[in-house]
Amino acid sequence: MDKRMITIDGNEAAAWIGHKLSEVVAIYPITPSSSMGEHADAWSAQGRTNIWGTVPLVQEMQSEGGASAAVHGALQTGALTTTFTASQGLMLMIPSMYKIAAELTPAVFHVSARSLACQALSIFGDHSDTMGVRQTGFALLASASVQEAMDLAVIAHASTLKARVPFVHFFDGFRTSHEIQKIELVPDEVMKSMMDDELVIAARNRGMNPNHPVIRGTSQNPDVYFQGRETVNPYYLATPGIVQDYMDRFAELTGRSYHLFDYVGHPEAETVIIQMASGCETAHATVEHLVAGGEKVGLIKVRLYRPFHIESLLSSIPDTVRNIAVLDRTKEPGAPGEPLYLDVVTALVESGRNDIRVVGGRYGLSSKEYCPAMVNAVMKEASKDRPKNHFTVGITDDVTNTSIDVDYDFELKFPDTIQAVFIGLGSDGTVGANKNSIKIIGEETDNYAQGYFVYDSKKAGARTVSHLRFGPDPIKQTCLISRADFVGCHQFIFLEKYDVLGYAARGATFLLNSPYGKDQVWDMLPRKVQEAIISKQVKFYVIDAYEVARETGMGVRINTIMQTCFFAISGVLPRDEAIAKIKEAIEKTYGRKGEEIVRKNFEAVDHTLANLHRVEFPAEAAGDIPMPPTVPEEAPEFVKRVTARIIAMEGDSVPVSDMPADGSWPLGTTRWEKRNVALEIPVWDPDTCIQCGFCSLVCPHAAIRMKVYEEKHLKGAPGTFKHTDAKGGKFKDLRFTVQVAPEDCTGCGTCVHVCPAKNRQDPDRKAINLENQMPLREPERENYAFFLDIPEYDRCEVNTSSPKETQLLRPLFEYSGACAGCGETGYVKLLTQLYGDRAVIANATGCSSIYGGNLPTTPYTTDENGRGPAWNNSLFEDAAEFGFGFRLTADKHTQIARELLEKLSGKIGDILVGELLEAGQGTERDIARQRERVSELRKKLAEIDSMDARMLESVADYLVHRSVWVIGGDGWAYDIGYGGLDHVLAQGRDVNLLVLDTGVYSNTGGQCSKATPLAAVAKFAYSGKPQPKKDLAMLSVSYGNIYVAQVALGANYGQAVKAFNEAESYRGSSIIIAYSHCIAHGIDMTCGLDEQKLAVESGFWPLLRFDPRKIEVDGKPLALDSKDPSIPFKDFAYNESRFRSLADSMPEHAEKLLDDAQTEIDRRWGIWKQMEQMTWK
Repeated sequence: MDKRMITIDGNEAAAWIGHKLSEVVAIYPITPSSSMGEHADAWSAQGRTNIWGTVPLVQEMQSEGGASAAVHGALQTGALTTTFTASQGLMLMIPSMYKIAAELTPAVFHVSARSLACQALSIFGDHSDTMGVRQTGFALLASASVQEAMDLAVIAHASTLKARVPFVHFFDGFRTSHEIQKIELVPDEVMKSMMDDELVIAARNRGMNPNHPVIRGTSQNPDVYFQGRETVNPYYLATPGIVQDYMDRFAELTGRSYHLFDYVGHPEAETVIIQMASGCETAHATVEHLVAGGEKVGLIKVRLYRPFHIESLLSSIPDTVRNIAVLDRTKEPGAPGEPLYLDVVTALVESGRNDIRVVGGRYGLSSKEYCPAMVNAVMKEASKDRPKNHFTVGITDDVTNTSIDVDYDFELKFPDTIQAVFIGLGSDGTVGANKNSIKIIGEETDNYAQGYFVYDSKKAGARTVSHLRFGPDPIKQTCLISRADFVGCHQFIFLEKYDVLGYAARGATFLLNSPYGKDQVWDMLPRKVQEAIISKQVKFYVIDAYEVARETGMGVRINTIMQTCFFAISGVLPRDEAIAKIKEAIEKTYGRKGEEIVRKNFEAVDHTLANLHRVEFPAEAAGDIPMPPTVPEEAPEFVKRVTARIIAMEGDSVPVSDMPADGSWPLGTTRWEKRNVALEIPVWDPDTCIQCGFCSLVCPHAAIRMKVYEEKHLKGAPGTFKHTDAKGGKFKDLRFTVQVAPEDCTGCGTCVHVCPAKNRQDPDRKAINLENQMPLREPERENYAFFLDIPEYDRCEVNTSSPKETQLLRPLFEYSGACAGCGETGYVKLLTQLYGDRAVIANATGCSSIYGGNLPTTPYTTDENGRGPAWNNSLFEDAAEFGFGFRLTADKHTQIARELLEKLSGKIGDILVGELLEAGQGTERDIARQRERVSELRKKLAEIDSMDARMLESVADYLVHRSVWVIGGDGWAYDIGYGGLDHVLAQGRDVNLLVLDTGVYSNTGGQCSKATPLAAVAKFAYSGKPQPKKDLAMLSVSYGNIYVAQVALGANYGQAVKAFNEAESYRGSSIIIAYSHCIAHGIDMTCGLDEQKLAVESGFWPLLRFDPRKIEVDGKPLALDSKDPSIPFKDFAYNESRFRSLADSMPEHAEKLLDDAQTEIDRRWGIWKQMEQMTWK
């Protein structure tokens, strides 16, 4: 049988097998498992068959709970069924898992193991989720590498059919799921040999069938339930032997051998580590190195964790072993030890092996690095006379002192393996280009190749680090590169922020994307960078990739350019061959996006080499440019001590004592980060400006602001600070300024695009124009600091119904990590301007929770009085209920405060009590006055010595109206959280829901939701969505007592502002559904607000407000704020690649879907028109 080598990641490896060995696949997106479902959906859409010659049926569900229930149903009726999930998704499947296991139903769940949301959410990998299902009755089979993810997937599918015990096949999220490796494909012939068709038929025959019916899922009583649970024992006792039999059969077919517990190391080892999954690869390589140096150490890799087979474990332990360290990649607070540790201890004790000392340790939570130095440290600790038990490795625990010492100078050397590190900017294409590079190297040379990509969970503009290895031997290093032969820095600003050359080995090659040419760049480097280049004798190359990108129409996408440089310099392939392969990869990657994008990428490749130069440098550093501090000296102490270290890529060194124990972090930290990601920033022209406020209103990052103020506040202004007379009678004799935050702007250009003012002398210029950021950074930094110190305009004087005047309110959501030009953040910013000083926000997991609450810095902030939004993210599915709890507390504590006021009236004073109880709170002035009364109340309470007074002090703040908001995307509102959303709305309590509707699961990569428009292509809707978009507004209106608005900021600023004001003032439930353009739509994000306008003009997105208060006024609560459709849906849709790409690939099908979409739009618009005319009295 011929070997076929492929270069893929762990998710694709597992999904390949899951698709090949299943008939039904139920899917739902969750990071980092989403791409498994995406692959399955795409393969079925392309007609790829399983090994029995039929195309698996792939179905997206509304939640992981729904997916597992669908799996359960499909299994119970006899279909071979699988699913893919991780983390909280796996937790939602637990109820179904108990049923699937107890009914002895063969199944495989493929899980990219990930941290559970505890004190914080983390999308990264550990075993918290898989350990959380070990009690369900599922077998647990662990893979340690991409090759194993494919191999053990086959073994799991084969074993479950014979054992009748369902399997969770898991591997580490990101470290394996997203690591790209060159592996050997398991061919269909091997899978057919592994799968017993008689067992497939038996599974079908056990399926529910009215021709031979049975009843399952009965309700049992105390007399027999216990006995029923014990009936499954023989199946679990047999499962380990069945798995080993299939492992042996697989070895015969492929030559790759596996065992329930695999031992590697010295045959007479004295100290052994036992662990599971990807850490085994690093430990394996380290053990081989230590054994070669004469040490008697070993490693036991746990393959089958459940059922835990004691005899197999014991037989894998050399007789000479005296010390065992068991490593768990999870934490169970309050337990006597972590799961694997307890199982190993139990196995040894029950077997009488009291001669072996066992210690347990935790490592690698949330993808925390696990490197050879840590393996060596664990071996040394376990070999001590008195080792620590329940230790941690890889962190500094200075609270309970669990951590062990690590000598980080210990490292493994593989001289034949080339190691390369590329540091890029999120969304600049670096990661995508490096994935292509790994595939090119892996598939076009004899080298093995590995790619792993480190990036935080910011949506865009964050640092990404790509770690690439390639060489003649299989690569077993599931750890990061610390000494690279090649370092590529794709952003010049990184040299000021990070120790980029810290990655470089002596004699390494360094490639820098720089705005300075080869003759100028040396003098522009910080002195520390010069010293590192000289001391390490680095070969230094430079290119202005952004200039090449501009010349070739690539915008800010420099990935192809930098990739070409890498191949040209590294010599991995002959230059001409490398360029040809890069172009092939471009066609494969971007072909669906159109010929124009492919052509531009080709031009970028062709223009690159002429602009790539080697830099000669002196023998001594002569620069005087210092490394600027990570955060300014005036930053708060916590920010300097903790946040700054995380910003500087030194978060691994933050000790436990510096971490907030309950997950509470300070607000307003984005102001200290200063990412400087914009190449160009807006510059204000006061002579052209008409002072409309649109630039500030639409800025997604609150990086451009306006103020009106008295002339006296200009005292001490920098010489370049701009100002002019404020326009409008209300602002007579005041000054006006529009100011950009130069280091926080992302350069999206939205403000320039929407600016309506034209320069009469130069019609190509507006009142806002983009200019090069670098020469403006210093003066505008000074100007912005001065601007922030100018007093805010009095909130009580602001007309909050005016879009312009809302922009005089300070945003309490600023400089987020959202994508440049994001369509969601403008609404969030507006909410905080209007109500942020009294808001509590429950945020569904999704884009808005990631750009809203992702470390190292968070964008919610406080006003000059220290007030600001109190924000919390619970889970994905429960945001509405979570926020509803906020309302219940507010209502109850308000009631308690009012009761105590009346009780203490005689001591407080009847007049103050009466004012507090009767005060209206409908305006900013009302709120301010009530706050003054509460302040007076506190003074009086301080003089009253009673518990009632203390109790009233604790709830007095609730006498000021508390604005409760729930924020989330359409995946939450339309799908996984809809049941809770519907229930909360139906209760009629004062809760405001803001739905940021992008029409896809944006956070997990653009998968289809019930908000996805008919005819749109999305992940999980490869051939275009055939069903219409769910009309959440119409469903909500049907209650009749809910305030409902549908808004699009780009279509009507005033209508959006009015909707927010009406929703918040309504003392019942409200929902605002906000059209949010997204990068997943395949648009120029600078023009995103144009897309919103087109969506409204086509009738796809009617602007509307349904106000139940109007039922008693004129009987007509519904107002359509947009006109009859004026353009066909096609004119909107084909502006966006999510629709247009289907017309390129499947034109006839696309045309039919487009016609269906137009028909649906016309139908719904007609219904809305009729409803507007209805009398609701």
